[in-house]
Amino acid sequence: MPTPTLLVLDAEPLPRLGRLTGRVRIEHTDAAGLAERLPRADALLVWDFTSRAVRDAWPGEGPRPRWVHTASAGVDHLMCPELAASDTVVTNARGIFDQPIAEYVAALVLAMAKDLPRTLELQRERTWRHRESLKIAGSRAVVVGSGPIGRAIAHTLGALDITTALVGRVARSGVHGPEDLDRLLARADWVIAAAPLTDETHGMFDARRFDLMQPSARFVNIGRGQLVVEDALAEALAKRWIAGAALDVFEAEPLPAESPLWQAPGLIVSPHMSGDIVGWRDELGAQFVDLYELWASGEPLKNVVDKQRGYVPGH
Repeated sequence: MPTPTLLVLDAEPLPRLGRLTGRVRIEHTDAAGLAERLPRADALLVWDFTSRAVRDAWPGEGPRPRWVHTASAGVDHLMCPELAASDTVVTNARGIFDQPIAEYVAALVLAMAKDLPRTLELQRERTWRHRESLKIAGSRAVVVGSGPIGRAIAHTLGALDITTALVGRVARSGVHGPEDLDRLLARADWVIAAAPLTDETHGMFDARRFDLMQPSARFVNIGRGQLVVEDALAEALAKRWIAGAALDVFEAEPLPAESPLWQAPGLIVSPHMSGDIVGWRDELGAQFVDLYELWASGEPLKNVVDKQRGYVPGH
């Protein structure tokens, strides 16, 4: 049996795949060389999960990888009609980022409730200014996105005694459907965007949705940047339609220096780091090797993405 070829779309630092040494031919490429090498690969590891090169390079006909794995939870950066229509299996990094992101969201909620950004500003100014902060126990949150990340967020916020409602693609036990979202937004103190990017969720947080929120509400996006109409959020903050926001993902990354979001009142900007704890790349590499073991032995893969929906079903 010929040795399989694994093609890696590189990003620094490279993945640690030592357990595969001698069992698979590992080739590396950048975005420029991807189209030429794809037809010769049996499997593709999209280690550079910020790149959209797969969308541009994926062959419509002829030889192509039988399996594509992306080292990310989202798959919108690689999904294209040709890949979606093919028999290639796509998997993602589901399970790696759930708790780290939940902890990050909890940290943002606490920081906004306790006015920590202003405390740090006043410290730098050597200004002593007493203020009152918010009690979060007993407040209400809406988490939009009922997958593993959304559920981890809801569980972690629950530990802070925040009553949390989950909103998913369809209503089911413990999860509200999209038809309940507007009603829940109107009562929420915290709105957390954790949904995958699909045709249905693109731009879902627009001027109308921000206008529905309470003036005391705060908005957090750790999902995908394109879930939010950024100009509408900037206007909502400037006009005090909502009290504050925190964004970890953006439509364009890195966030351009000229973006008005940098100076939007009450906005915390972070550089797409909510799930990136110390050692996260090693966890991603180990997860891929475990999946490769299943794939090489012909066993069913975990984290298989529904290519039409754009996420792993079953949640």
